[in-house]
Amino acid sequence: MGSRHDDSQSTEGQGYAADINSIREAQTRIAPYVHKTPILSSTSIDVIVGKQLFFKCECFQKAGAFKIRGASNSIFALDDDQASKGVVTHSRLILIPEFLGGLFQACKVDNVKRYGGHVIWSDANMESRESIARRVQEETGAVLVHPFNDKYTISGQGTVSLELLEQVPAIDTIIVPISGGGLISGVALAAKAINPSIRILAAEPKGADDSAQSKAAGRIIKLATTNTIADGLRAFLGDLTWPVVRDLVDDIIVVDDNAIVDAMKMCYETLKVAVEPSGAIGLAAVLSDEFKQSSAYHESSKIGIIVSGGNVDLRVLWDSLYK
Repeated sequence: MGSRHDDSQSTEGQGYAADINSIREAQTRIAPYVHKTPILSSTSIDVIVGKQLFFKCECFQKAGAFKIRGASNSIFALDDDQASKGVVTHSRLILIPEFLGGLFQACKVDNVKRYGGHVIWSDANMESRESIARRVQEETGAVLVHPFNDKYTISGQGTVSLELLEQVPAIDTIIVPISGGGLISGVALAAKAINPSIRILAAEPKGADDSAQSKAAGRIIKLATTNTIADGLRAFLGDLTWPVVRDLVDDIIVVDDNAIVDAMKMCYETLKVAVEPSGAIGLAAVLSDEFKQSSAYHESSKIGIIVSGGNVDLRVLWDSLYK
């Protein structure tokens, strides 16, 4: 059974699983296989928020989400022997065999199948997904590509931050969706290495606020249940992502599902971009009273928002138009 998650991963750099060097290596490794996604802005939304916002649109990434970055880096870092055995993951949207819980967007399943992925169903919880992934590893000898708690995954996701700060160097605050912590860990490690004074804020749904609770408690908190429209933000922090979130994420903004839907609507109507709930949560955080009443709001001027994905099921809309 193959896996690359070992204790040595957590001793790199300043004790974190990845660093600016591994992230730059990832950028070179995955460059032929991923898009350099665009930055969008809107004067109308800037006026509403009272700040300049720069939307890093990973919704335009291959497969419709940032995850291809970490997946590509993990896969292309395998040696020939590992690669010959195949890979397995239990993330929600990736271009390799995938294990999905009972709560899902139909379009995500369609995307996995369209790219040749093999979907095996699990119950809608992390324990079930991990158990089935282990079983497939045992049966096939495949290497586990962890969706967030892996140094190669974190390094790949950190390339989002490199691109963003190349495109808009003056950004002083970055807002990132948080779930298992792979994306925000990579973003924070890269951004703080480039600009130690930059502010990293996480955006999290109220119905899955384990990261906010973990920050408050000073240890990883796992919830008995989660309940949020943001189906991509239901995972819990891992032992490799938690130290980065604990040390380098300046604050976590918690928003409810209604705020997320309002942000999706604003993205669609104003930015003209279809964004999934997990991708819209950064905008929801910026619009929230919690943020506007914080010192971070008053100290921020140019805010980068990671729009993590655009895999939203629009069949209800299309069905209504056909009537």
